[in-house]
Amino acid sequence: MNADDVNRPEVVAEVAAAFAGYEKALVDGDADLVAGYFWESGETVRYGIADHQVGYDEQLAWRRAQPPLPPGRVLHDTRVTTFGTGHAVVTTLFGYPDRPFLGRQSQTWIRLAEGWRIAHAHVSEIPAPPA
Repeated sequence: MNADDVNRPEVVAEVAAAFAGYEKALVDGDADLVAGYFWESGETVRYGIADHQVGYDEQLAWRRAQPPLPPGRVLHDTRVTTFGTGHAVVTTLFGYPDRPFLGRQSQTWIRLAEGWRIAHAHVSEIPAPPA
């Protein structure tokens, strides 16, 4: 891979659109649609703030059991980095009004025949910096 293969604009746009769809489903509380953005494989891994799932089936069951997100989720510093036409990493910070923490989220996306899917994800939080 050479430097021309990193962040090809058309690939960045595809992944950014997939991420936007994922985020909308997450905010809308559509558990099945959110899970549908994950690779349907036993190899899929998601580490959450106080949980983790290995495999698509665990991810789907966990997602369906979760309450909706608090209102007002806001993303900051979202970055999409692509490698060739089949791999990408998306990172973002997120927060909620009146919540004293800053969330961090990273996802590894892969292109499959059915489209872009998340293969690995990590969510964590840290105390929010003073305002």
